[in-house]
Amino acid sequence: MSSELKIQDSKKRRRKRVLIVDDEEINRQLFEAMLASFGHETELASDGREAVSKAGPHIDLILMDVIMPGMNGYEAVRSIRANPDTRHIPVIMITALSEKSDRLRAVEAGANDFISKPIEKLELRVRSTSLLKMKEAQDSIKNYNARLEDEVVRRTTDLRLALERISRANLDTIQRLVLASQRKDDDTGSHIVRMSNYVAILAGENGLSSNQVHTLKVASTMHDIGKIGIPDSILLKPGKLNPDEWKVMKSHTTMGSEILKGSSSEYLQIGEVIAATHHEQWDGGGYPLGLKRDEIPIEGRITALADVFDALTSARTYRRALNNEKALEMIRKWKGNHFDPKQVDVFFKKLPEIMKIQEEFSEEHTPVSGPFPDPPTG
Repeated sequence: MSSELKIQDSKKRRRKRVLIVDDEEINRQLFEAMLASFGHETELASDGREAVSKAGPHIDLILMDVIMPGMNGYEAVRSIRANPDTRHIPVIMITALSEKSDRLRAVEAGANDFISKPIEKLELRVRSTSLLKMKEAQDSIKNYNARLEDEVVRRTTDLRLALERISRANLDTIQRLVLASQRKDDDTGSHIVRMSNYVAILAGENGLSSNQVHTLKVASTMHDIGKIGIPDSILLKPGKLNPDEWKVMKSHTTMGSEILKGSSSEYLQIGEVIAATHHEQWDGGGYPLGLKRDEIPIEGRITALADVFDALTSARTYRRALNNEKALEMIRKWKGNHFDPKQVDVFFKKLPEIMKIQEEFSEEHTPVSGPFPDPPTG
């Protein structure tokens, strides 16, 4: 660095500010003159209480007399050290006391150094310069840490916003994928909305967190994604399927899991599980793997119940919709064989909420543009 730059840099630096605390005016004037000759600014206090009130982050050093009326120097230093805003200000105790016990008492109070009266200018310069350099280094570290914390906050915010954008794009992609699969089926958007909301209600009663509930709600919309690969002649057949056709229809579970397989997205990972297991049955009579009881992932068990209830109460090309009374009767009948008994109990416990969803997203209402909102934060 050139001498010119050094001069400019020194001009930019804030002059050090020293708080002088002494009950005798002549001593305050003497210390003030010495410190001014060192290039420092000063503040004055005539006792310990005034010193405590004037101490603050703008003070770089305190010269503290010991023997003062009211609050003495020891008590003042303890108060200064007890305040988080002032505890790091270096303190030089100025005293006429020479006993070792007096110095130990000053150390216990929190003093950094001592100067005995009468004060020599050179000694004051050396001791004050040393402590001011220490304070400057502490302030530099403190400021660096503050800037680092601000940068961490800024980058964390940027990362959160980026993840939110990715999540929204992910949800948009999933929604479009679901809409594409619906083009081949007679299911409406309202079916997906109702069914996924039923799933969220049931999931919330299974001890899942709000984020897990949201993920399961989104993933459940992809339960029939494999129907993209089912020929229209089978998928839209108005009558009963023959054994060969039924075999093809059942393959939508494995095709769906294959479509969603291998993704890093948690939505698609859970979607893969649901696509593969939402037709498994509690007693092992389902497909494609014939899983039983707890072998069936909870995501599949929940989705199976929500999907069947909405399917029963919705019209299809091959049958009319059942009324709620008949559909609920069948759900009760299938408890413990088709469905997980616990999920059936939860279903009837939350039936008022389920009925509310059914009414809100009935076919008579205009389907919403998307089946799920943004994920919860925090």
